[in-house]
Amino acid sequence: MALAVGASYFSPIALKPRATFASPVSCSGGNHALEAALVRRAAELADKSAGFTSPHPNVGCLVVSGGGGGDVVGEGYLYAQGTKPAEVQAVEAAGERCRGGAAFLNLEPGDCHGDRTAVSALVQAGITRVVLGMRHPLKHLRGNAIRELRGQGLQVDVLGEDLQSKIIEDHVVQEAQKACRIVNAPLVYRAASRVPFSVLKYAMTLDGKIAASSGHAAWISSKKSRSRVFELRGRSDAIVVGGNTVRRDDPRLTARHGGGHLPMRIVMTQTLDLPEEANLWDISEVSTIVVTQRGAKKNFQKYLASKGVEVVEFDILNPRDVMEYFYDRGYLSILWECGGTLAASAISSGVIHKVFAFVAPKIIGGKHAPSPVGELGMVEMSQALDLIDVCYEQVGPDMLVSGFLQPIPDLTPVIPSADETSAIDPTVTPYDSSIIFFYKTWDPYGAFSNFSPHPIQMRDENGNYATWSTVEHYYQAHKYVGVDNPLARACVEDIKCAKSPEEAARMGRSVQRRHPDLVRSDWESVKIDLMYRALKTKFSIYPHLNNMLLSTAGSVLVEASPHDLFWGGGREGEGLNYLGRLLMQLRSEFLGESSATSESSILAA
Repeated sequence: MALAVGASYFSPIALKPRATFASPVSCSGGNHALEAALVRRAAELADKSAGFTSPHPNVGCLVVSGGGGGDVVGEGYLYAQGTKPAEVQAVEAAGERCRGGAAFLNLEPGDCHGDRTAVSALVQAGITRVVLGMRHPLKHLRGNAIRELRGQGLQVDVLGEDLQSKIIEDHVVQEAQKACRIVNAPLVYRAASRVPFSVLKYAMTLDGKIAASSGHAAWISSKKSRSRVFELRGRSDAIVVGGNTVRRDDPRLTARHGGGHLPMRIVMTQTLDLPEEANLWDISEVSTIVVTQRGAKKNFQKYLASKGVEVVEFDILNPRDVMEYFYDRGYLSILWECGGTLAASAISSGVIHKVFAFVAPKIIGGKHAPSPVGELGMVEMSQALDLIDVCYEQVGPDMLVSGFLQPIPDLTPVIPSADETSAIDPTVTPYDSSIIFFYKTWDPYGAFSNFSPHPIQMRDENGNYATWSTVEHYYQAHKYVGVDNPLARACVEDIKCAKSPEEAARMGRSVQRRHPDLVRSDWESVKIDLMYRALKTKFSIYPHLNNMLLSTAGSVLVEASPHDLFWGGGREGEGLNYLGRLLMQLRSEFLGESSATSESSILAA
């Protein structure tokens, strides 16, 4: 069964790992349509373990023999955390038939920074060629396995990059690429948007009601549809409901599909006006987290804690902050089974990526009967949100309509033109220029980040030298330097003492957002020059950093932050990339000084 492109990422899964083999196929090196079909088959295999591998991606692998007919001789997929990688399973199933063969994977192996089991298995099995559906979504892993495999002498092709298909086959290749992105949608969206992949699920009548006017809602959809919902839950890290759902329905939110994976339950409630007795307070099988407004019903918080329910307070409770919090906790995918009010808030916050709507062939009417999505503030049909890659499926008597609210991200940023960049740094030519991405401090070029742990000494307003833990500490604090306000002065000291650059950034941004009057009036006009001076100090006092920067001469430097459109390159290259620009300008300045020094030495001799 082929994976239908645009079809649900949450399709039925296999509950136990099993070896499977496709019918023999001929695989000639130049048949791009066939190779795309094999990659798509790898995506189908990968989908079998969705919900069990988190936080790891879903990976499938096929091995095609090198001699004779080029048959598929081995398959495998990563079943769960701690199990054998898909590549190992596939080569073990193929045995000696791997020699001289090719491996097809939906995703670049991601283990090159630690355990190299997957890459080593392909190399030691005698595989000579690897075809990948996509590069790894995480930037610190992207390209590592490709370099490792090529370094071992294997030919590595990435679908859509190295395989230049004929026009008639373009659609096939693109569909295979999309299938690879869909099967790892949680990881792809999470990497791009910095929040977990979130799916809104609801069941409604044909006239758009999720309950009767009385609030009664059991059951709108059929038993088959409810079984599908259990599958959706089992493929999610957590399920979100609002306080109204707890009060009205007293749900259990269990998966009940026999697969062993039980998602966390999350309740969002501002007032904490919840019943003392509720199924969600039973944590014998799976935990519950209640997120609420700071200070809400402290006695009830203590009561929940006595039941073993975790309570997390937010200064202002909104879906964006809650999802950013669960992103930090490592969640990949969230299923929202909330009422219309919370659903509207989540959509407005931009955290919902996909929708599953079960439409039952029933009419209930009711002027005040609730609908799936509350007020969004739209007054014209032209403002309506369109779903992308819409799919329709008959589930018993119901119709399941699914689609993406946000397009599947392409994590390869669009690079500023070399012509534009060469105006900043003459070492970058408009032709044959390479691109170096940096973002997190653990990247190969992570030291370029203003978050890197390199203390700097800078003169203060009195001409005295002060030590700052990182460039980010210095940058954030100087938003408030010179402001005649005791709160601003205290903020400077607090940021300076922050234990990490991340903490300094949070503090500086939070104060700027809540108290814009404390920010120095000339901030927008001085912040670029201030950052440049801090970077110049950093790269001047650390020789190894200076050498690293100079070693990139001729390359475009891109700060690959998907959400910072000023200092970073943005999600799709729409950012201004000022940090990359400053580093290239600094590199050019250092190279000029080096050249002038060499010339002076020659003249002196």
